[in-house]
Amino acid sequence: MSTQADVKSIDTLAFMKAAFASFAHESGQALSECEMQGQRAVDWICVDQAGFWKAEVRRMTELVNKAVKDLEYCKAFKKVGNNQPSCIEEKKALEKAKQRLARAEQKAEAVRRWTPVVQQQFREACVRLVRFREVVDVDCPRAMAQLEKMLKALDAYRQVASPTGEASGSGGTGGQAVTRQLDEGQGAKPAAAPQPPAAGGTPS
Repeated sequence: MSTQADVKSIDTLAFMKAAFASFAHESGQALSECEMQGQRAVDWICVDQAGFWKAEVRRMTELVNKAVKDLEYCKAFKKVGNNQPSCIEEKKALEKAKQRLARAEQKAEAVRRWTPVVQQQFREACVRLVRFREVVDVDCPRAMAQLEKMLKALDAYRQVASPTGEASGSGGTGGQAVTRQLDEGQGAKPAAAPQPPAAGGTPS
């Protein structure tokens, strides 16, 4: 199995690092916006609407009490002889006030019933977003650091393969130069040692 790196473009790694940085920045902003908007919606339901409809119930109760008193006043003081007054307007006002009170009570009850549900759902959503935030805050910087390490290693390799500092992208001449240097160093063989003279002969 070959252990050589087959890198076609170092610039692609730099582009990936920049893409990770952009993704982490934009995702972090989006997460913060989601959390802020979610908390705002929860507060609107559980705080603003709860207070509003509670106040509306009190106000509608006061209107009903006033309409009842108006109707009683009409029956007591608008009688002509033995004729009982119709008090149509007062009856209509009382009926309308009762309907508005019933609606306010329904809204207040709905807010009271849905408040714990909304809060629980928001907490669960925040828990699910924690993992994504870990990806943005931890995994992305880790990947960027790994890419930076790879870029430095490849740049160092390129400097070794091309001592003059030129990129070795055109045909891989830098790598061939390193190979040639190694081959030349291995190809040089030491000179053969002189053989001793034969027995009884004279040295030449």
